[in-house]
Amino acid sequence: MNRNKSLQQLSNESVQWDFVVIGGGASGLGSAIDAASRGFKTLLLESHDFCKGTSSRSTKLVHGGVRYMAQGYIDLVREALKERGLLSHNAAHLVKTQDFVIPNYTLWNSLLYAVGLTFYDFLSGKLSLGKTRLIGKKKTLKELPNIKAEGLRSGVVYTDGQFDDSRLGINMAQTIDDLGACAINYVEATGFVKNAQGKIIGVKATDKLSGKEYTIHCKAVINATGVFANDILNEDNPHHGKFIVPSQGIHIVLDKSFLLSDNAVMIPKTSDGRVLFIVPWHDKCLVGTTDTLVKDANYEPRALEKEIEFVMESAQMYLNKKPARKDVLSVFAGLRPLAAPKQEGKSTKEVSRSHKVVVHESGMLTLTGGKWTSYRKMAEDVIDKAIEVHNLAKTACRTFNLSIHGNMDKKKVDRSSHLYVYGADIPQIKRIQQEKPEYASKIHPNYGYTLAEVIWAVREEMAQNVEDVLARRVRLLFLDAQAAIDCAPKIASIIAQETGKDKDWEAAQVDEFTKLARNYLLDS
Repeated sequence: MNRNKSLQQLSNESVQWDFVVIGGGASGLGSAIDAASRGFKTLLLESHDFCKGTSSRSTKLVHGGVRYMAQGYIDLVREALKERGLLSHNAAHLVKTQDFVIPNYTLWNSLLYAVGLTFYDFLSGKLSLGKTRLIGKKKTLKELPNIKAEGLRSGVVYTDGQFDDSRLGINMAQTIDDLGACAINYVEATGFVKNAQGKIIGVKATDKLSGKEYTIHCKAVINATGVFANDILNEDNPHHGKFIVPSQGIHIVLDKSFLLSDNAVMIPKTSDGRVLFIVPWHDKCLVGTTDTLVKDANYEPRALEKEIEFVMESAQMYLNKKPARKDVLSVFAGLRPLAAPKQEGKSTKEVSRSHKVVVHESGMLTLTGGKWTSYRKMAEDVIDKAIEVHNLAKTACRTFNLSIHGNMDKKKVDRSSHLYVYGADIPQIKRIQQEKPEYASKIHPNYGYTLAEVIWAVREEMAQNVEDVLARRVRLLFLDAQAAIDCAPKIASIIAQETGKDKDWEAAQVDEFTKLARNYLLDS
């Protein structure tokens, strides 16, 4: 991907795009892929970096949603399980099967979860990732050496998928580019051009890095901005009413010694009825999540103290090695876009999790709700609807078996190396390592990431700054915030060398990133 070349396409105001997609998270990237794969001239605009918001802050699961099944959303689960199977084939380098163990402390739970998860497998049909099985106490303790043994009766093992969310997002942006379409970060949609009938015929946008303004002519606009959808709707119609409510979920990251297993733990019902996951991820241990309605959306949401206490206390209840605040390597919060309830004061459990496509009077379509696993189906639905609304050429969806950039035969994926997330691009990373001896050196002594990956992120993945690299390309901010802070000067220097930035830019970048990263650390 080359940002400058993409910007040149915006400068030609005589060009009319079929689709302009606003938002570079899972749903926006998916929508642009769907439209581009059908042959439509497609442009995606992201006001920050790809997956800056919700789409880099998930529990890293590709799943049908066990808790949704318990709430009776069977159709939603069936759809997500189908999409889970498709994604495991279309992005095999990033999606892997992950065994989960539910520790049961009553006989009733043993039977309940064994039966329920067997039905979960049944719903996945031919795209099943594995069969559920009931195991005894001794086997459960072998599979989960650090789980609380007192009162343990049995365990239920089931299989779901796991992935790296923002890495998939970057690969999706590359897929858009591979399809001949255009995806650009740090370009903000600031308004609309409308005809005499009040229909949108164009988008006004500003490059946030240069300040240059653009007028982009198009046939259809997709609002895929997630928790920020209300902002775009306000530009279209200030009287649209409340459309989205954000729900916050947090995760803490611990050393892998707190899990001591390649298996994940799922606690179906914590003290307040929520689900707790303890998941191995990039040689660390991810624990979460919460589900808290918040008033306002923010690009850098902060974990609330009550959320931190809940996750810590819940983990301590089930782990023999009990984590303390000093053990938390990183804490991050994300906001889920939920359709606003008709009645004020509804809990998050009562707010729909299914995705929605809404057509506005201006002709703009808003896609909201859903989850990462179902992004492909969400995109299919919104593009189908846009074709109908705008009388575009009727072409069938082509993403069912469309490989995402980097996809490769899962049998050839070597997960013993952290480079596996690059999939088919691994040889190119290794070639950069050979350009200069220092390019093969580590960015931090405790982690395998090399300077070549930083250079690759700048040259091929449209990374513009230190945060882009350390938060969403190599994920160090989410894995170990202090380590990310420590290597920020080195990252800023490499980016500056690649892009011709000066020492003042480097210093400003280090200062800006350090302030941001400190919010991912806990006070002891």
